[in-house]
Amino acid sequence: MNVPFLDLKRQYKSIKPEIDAAIAKVVESQYFVAGPETERFEKEFATYCSSKFGIGVNSGTSALHIALIALGVGKGDEVITCPNSFFATAEVITAVGATPVFADINQESFCMDAESLNGKITNRTKAIIPVHLYGQMADMGPIMEIAEGKNLAVIEDAAQAHGALYNGRKSGSFGVVGCFSFYPGKNLGAYGEGGMCVTSDAELDEKLKLLRAHGERPKHRHRIPGFNFRLEEIQAAVLNVKLKHLDSWNAKRSSNAKLYGKLLQNSSVKTPKEMPYGRHVYHIYCVRSQHRDKLAEFLKQKGISTAMHYPTPIHLQEAYTDLGYKEGSVPNCEKAAKEILSLPMFAELTEEEIAYVTDSVKEFKA
Repeated sequence: MNVPFLDLKRQYKSIKPEIDAAIAKVVESQYFVAGPETERFEKEFATYCSSKFGIGVNSGTSALHIALIALGVGKGDEVITCPNSFFATAEVITAVGATPVFADINQESFCMDAESLNGKITNRTKAIIPVHLYGQMADMGPIMEIAEGKNLAVIEDAAQAHGALYNGRKSGSFGVVGCFSFYPGKNLGAYGEGGMCVTSDAELDEKLKLLRAHGERPKHRHRIPGFNFRLEEIQAAVLNVKLKHLDSWNAKRSSNAKLYGKLLQNSSVKTPKEMPYGRHVYHIYCVRSQHRDKLAEFLKQKGISTAMHYPTPIHLQEAYTDLGYKEGSVPNCEKAAKEILSLPMFAELTEEEIAYVTDSVKEFKA
């Protein structure tokens, strides 16, 4: 049996008539950028996130980028985040002229550790970017308490956490702004690039909307230098269709995760833990193995696709050698990076496929 890491064709087939009609409607209208589909999606996704405003952009990276600029983060500032994320989380900090500072993680959640965060704050710290990794939110209670006590802005990197909860409250609604990616493989994915900022701050909403579209409002009046970061109508149309299915897809991912956990009991891998404070939406089903590389190769030989999110932490990437981090600088993160392995996870994954994957994991001998 071959088990893909992700199979977007299965999802498409399940909603094909809705998707085809939505795309055809945009083509027929000939309105391709920042039109009615985008406006509708901005309102509906903001409401879904319990926020007042949504600002559609062309990627999750762009969402983080303009959030930092809108909050006045720039040269000489420091922004604290975690190094076990996609490179863009730190990259945007550098892009605005600030310096990324890396806090360590909680070993159970893989998300920012509040005690480590507190120890990284200096008089140059301007903002904090906790990353809701793999579909699980960071422990936002103590993080927000620290931020509010130090008067620091919090930008949630919720690119992997559409619909995740913390004490019943949605991802993206804690910080002054929440940033999402709609890259195709996400729980809520477009058919290309896409992203969103959500906020309940009207002034910030205005700044973000200016920044994403050349600083222009109204037409021909450019108030500030901005960017061409607009969301395309076809992507918004696709996302409008998919948003209606997001909760049911997340529920299926959760069901798949429970089956994985049951079948992997007494195996050689450590399964992910859903923290008591929230709801994990399992964008990634990440296990830990002390023989990760050998296990990945063994599963490959069995026809099972896996991935690693992320094998080299950002602070040890070549691009950031100038920051002076060395092996051992962020120990919990570095230990996890050597052990993590992402197993196949998507809503349409079958019980038979999960059983085959787990049987293969249990068959593995180091």
